[in-house]
Amino acid sequence: MERNTIGILMLLGIFLFLLFMKMEIMFAILTASVCTMLYLELPLTLVVTRGLTILRSYGMLAIPLFIIAGEVLSDGSLSDKIIEFVESLVGWIRGGMALVNVAASTFFGGISGSPLADISSLGTVLIPMMKKQGYDEEFATNITITSAQQGLLIPPSHNMIIYAMAAGGVASVSKLFLAGIVPGLLLALVLMIYSFYQAVKKGYPKGEPFNFVRLIKTFFTSFWGLMTLVIIIVGSTTGVFTATESAAIAILWALFVTTFIYRDMTPKRLWDLLGRCIVTVSRILIVMSISASFGFVIAYLRVPETLSNMIYGVTDNPIVIMLIINLILILLGMIMDMGSILIISTPIFLPIAMGIGVDPVHFGIIMIFNLALGMMTPPVGGALMMGHLISGVKMERLYVTLIPFFIIMGITLLIITFVPSITMTLPNLLSQ
Repeated sequence: MERNTIGILMLLGIFLFLLFMKMEIMFAILTASVCTMLYLELPLTLVVTRGLTILRSYGMLAIPLFIIAGEVLSDGSLSDKIIEFVESLVGWIRGGMALVNVAASTFFGGISGSPLADISSLGTVLIPMMKKQGYDEEFATNITITSAQQGLLIPPSHNMIIYAMAAGGVASVSKLFLAGIVPGLLLALVLMIYSFYQAVKKGYPKGEPFNFVRLIKTFFTSFWGLMTLVIIIVGSTTGVFTATESAAIAILWALFVTTFIYRDMTPKRLWDLLGRCIVTVSRILIVMSISASFGFVIAYLRVPETLSNMIYGVTDNPIVIMLIINLILILLGMIMDMGSILIISTPIFLPIAMGIGVDPVHFGIIMIFNLALGMMTPPVGGALMMGHLISGVKMERLYVTLIPFFIIMGITLLIITFVPSITMTLPNLLSQ
């Protein structure tokens, strides 16, 4: 057996075994990398140097800044104000509270950039409200979990920054931000249609009658927080700011809004908030730095070329190739952390996708949508676990009742994969 083949089997075998043994993913990645490097007689200093190369990138600074900006706004009363606004906008329709859930996630996901922040901030309010109005608790939890995935697609998503770095500069952050907007809105539309269908079928109630004065009032109340999204999108996509600069400005704006307009930010809350951000950011950066050494070993063992040859040995049909890649990414999303997958898998699958004519920006959105499905699936399923903890619905019930939402996500993923104009029209139009 060839040396490279043994190295590949060792790397993947140790990694999967340690995951099966429920070892923390960052330690599983590190152990598999170190053991394989020792077998290949590679210097272990590469673990440090590769990690530092990732961390000292200027673009990396945008990740903690976006997380802080999202936490500042998520910690205050903005979520309540967004709920009030979208309730006055769509709450009067049959099944209005489900539509409110989806619409609120659309706005809030564009501020927090995190499904988990979305579920923890909006779910704690909306799930009990929906249950009180007669919605099934499983449906209330599932629509919250699924709609929260828009936080990965609608900017600012720090996962898009990770992908841009892993792609080696062939996909700009500003184009990725623009490319995620329409797929995010498409997911919201599909979920709203399904929610309305379920509301009519099960007789879920309407909210208060439409009131234009209330709509205007709640819009201006939430406007100041929603301006954060405008600052980020307009600033980073028009070239006025870089992604990092727009993140820094977003923090200043968020602090101004929460301190002087909403008046719910205190020094103690800010201190506690920064403590949480340090924990979150530290975990992300540690996983990314460790994943860089894993990615180096994969490149050294020529895994991308081997996998590419295997796929082309099965088929050269672009549609089948993209279906295979989607399936592999969904399976990876079920067992691995999203940041790790982006760092490790992008150099493997992006050349294959580009080889069959897929734009790297388009492929980035495809990858992130696949990994959004992974956040809803066991055994890792961070969004699934968060929904379970907030609602109290048993995990086994969520597994079963989430199936229609998996189907909806799967259909939307196929549309985004095979209709590139949905993703690429906006970045192509605004980058001319």
